[in-house]
Amino acid sequence: MCGIVGYLGNREAAPILINGLKRLEYRGYDSAGIATIHDETIHIIKEVGKIRKLEEALAHDMPPGLLGIGHTRWATHGKPNKVNAHPHSDCHNNIILIHNGIIENFSSLKTVLQQSGHIFRTETDTEVIAHLIEELYDGIHFEEAFREALLKIEGTFGVAVITKDEPDKIFVARKGSPIVIGIGSDEYFVASDVTPLIPHTRNVFYLEDDEMAILTKQGVITKTIHNKVIEKQVQKITLELSDIEKQGFEHFMLKEIFEQPKTIMDTMRGRILREEGLVKLGGLAEVEDKLVHTGRIIFIASGTSWHAALIGEYLLEEFCRIPVEVEYASEFRYRNPIINDNDIIIAISQSGETADTLAALREGKHKGALVLGIVNAVGSTIARETHAGVYIHAGPEIGVASTKAFTSQVTAIVLITILIARKKYMSVVQGKQILDDLLKIPENVQKILDQNDYIKEMAETYKNRRNFLYLGRGYNFPVALEGALKLKEISYIHAEGYPAAEMKHGPIALIDENMPVVFIATQDAIYDKVISNIQEVKARKGRVICIANEGDERIKEFADHVVYIPTTHQALTPLLTVIPLQLLAYHIAVLRGCDVDQPRNLAKSVTVE
Repeated sequence: MCGIVGYLGNREAAPILINGLKRLEYRGYDSAGIATIHDETIHIIKEVGKIRKLEEALAHDMPPGLLGIGHTRWATHGKPNKVNAHPHSDCHNNIILIHNGIIENFSSLKTVLQQSGHIFRTETDTEVIAHLIEELYDGIHFEEAFREALLKIEGTFGVAVITKDEPDKIFVARKGSPIVIGIGSDEYFVASDVTPLIPHTRNVFYLEDDEMAILTKQGVITKTIHNKVIEKQVQKITLELSDIEKQGFEHFMLKEIFEQPKTIMDTMRGRILREEGLVKLGGLAEVEDKLVHTGRIIFIASGTSWHAALIGEYLLEEFCRIPVEVEYASEFRYRNPIINDNDIIIAISQSGETADTLAALREGKHKGALVLGIVNAVGSTIARETHAGVYIHAGPEIGVASTKAFTSQVTAIVLITILIARKKYMSVVQGKQILDDLLKIPENVQKILDQNDYIKEMAETYKNRRNFLYLGRGYNFPVALEGALKLKEISYIHAEGYPAAEMKHGPIALIDENMPVVFIATQDAIYDKVISNIQEVKARKGRVICIANEGDERIKEFADHVVYIPTTHQALTPLLTVIPLQLLAYHIAVLRGCDVDQPRNLAKSVTVE
C-alpha cells in the first residue's frame, strides 16, 4: 500500500526512482510522482494512473538531479487525481515530501495551520506534514523542525523529505509504516521494502518505529525522533533479481502459482526428521515447552492469512487437542480481548507489515501473551516484534492476490502441529505417515498444475457468470473461502464460500441455471454428505464444478466439470484443493481482461487501517 523510493548519490536520480517505483507497483496505487533537486531547484512531476504515464511525461521532461524521492499513492484522503498525488510541498515549494500512512489528527493540525496563514492545495492528510515543518522551521535548523513536526503527528507514517535549503540530504522517518535504507558505494537509497534496492545494493537496515535517518553524501545518521543517536545493524539481502521478475510468465500471479512445488518444499526444507516422525523448527526452539503446555492458541490474521489460520484451527485441535481461536486482526485489536497468562498468540502475515495484525500482536504482548509469527518477509516488523516464529521462505510474492504464501503458511502450520503433537499424543507411526504425505505434496501439486490447459478451457465456460458459490466441509471449508476470495479479488465476480451443509440455510435460494457452484468433494469421512449437497444443487439446475480425488468416477454423474487431485492425508488436502481454485480464478480474470497482478482498489501490503 503506497510505495516510497529515494536516491542520493553520483548518478541521475530520476531513472533510478522510476525503476524503483516499478518494483513497488505490486503494492497497489492510483497515482505516482517524483521530485529531484538540481542547482537548488526542485523539479516535481506527477501523474494519475500507471507508472507508464509518468514515464511518458518524463520522456519529454526528464528532471535533472543526483538526489530525489518518488512515490506511488493508494488514495486514503482525497480522490485519485494529479493534485492529490505525491510529492507534496509547503506554501513556498521549499519543503517536498512523500508519505505512507495516515495522519489521524490532520484535521485539527490543518485548522491551526490555516489560521496561521498556510494555504493548502490538496485534499490529503500528507500535505499537513509539509506545512507543519514549514511552521516550525526557523530557516536554519531544518532537522529540528522535522523532528518537532513528527512529535506532533498522531497516526502512522513512513516519510521522506527533501528541501532546497539542504539540497544534499534526504530526511526519513518511520512510525507504523515500513522504511528500509540501502547502503551502496558512495550512494544511498530509501524504500518501502527491499525490492527497489536489489539491482543496486545488498546492504540494508530497517528503521524501527519512532526512528529517523538523515541520508547525506558522507553517510547515514540514525536517531530516534527524540534526538538520541543510535547505531543500526546492516543486513545482507539474499533475494536475487530473478525472484522479482516474471521469468517468461504472462503475470506474476501465474508465475507464483507455478512456483508452489518449490515454495512448499522450501518451507519444509531442513525441518523434517522423517525417520523419527519429528519436526525441527529452530525459530521455535526456545518456546517449544510453552507451545506444548499452552492452554489456548489464538491466531490473528487478515484476508488469505486468516483462511490459513482457520486450517490451523482444524489441525491443532485435532492432533494437539489444544483449544484454538481464529481472530480477524482488525476486530481483535479493538474489542478488549480476554488474554490469559498461558495463552499463545500466533500472528500470520505474508508481508510482516499488515497494520491490523501488527497492532493486534502488540495488544497481545501488552496483555502478557507469548506472541509468535508466521511470516514470509525476512526482517519485517512483525518478524522483529514477535517473541519467536517461523519464516515460510516462499520468496517475494508480487501478485496482489496471495497464492504461494497461502500454501507455504499452511505448510508451516502443519509443521508446527506435528512439532507439538509428537510431544503430546501423536505416535511415531502417525507422525511418519503425515510427513511422508507432506513430502509428496510438491510433486502432487505439479500434477495439478499439469492440468492448467483444461482449467483454462473450463474458465471459458464460466467467465461471464456474475455469481459463484464455493462449498467445502472440514479442512476444505477454509479452502472454499479462499477460492471465493481469489475470484472476487482479481475477476470482480461476486463469490461466496460456505460450509457445504450450510447451503440449505440460505444460499440454496440463489441457485439456478446461471449459478456455478464449486464443490470440494474429496473422498473422506463426509464424502457421501457432500454428494447429497451436489445432488441438491443439480436438482435446481445449478452448474457444478468439482474438485475430486483421482479415480473417483462416481463424481462424474453429478458434475459438469471435474478437476482431479492426487489422494493425500485428509489434513493435507487444502494444499492440493486450493491449486485448481487459484488457476480457475486466474484464467477467468485474464479472459475478462482484468489486471490480474494489480486488481482495482487492492493493495498487497495493507499498512493502514
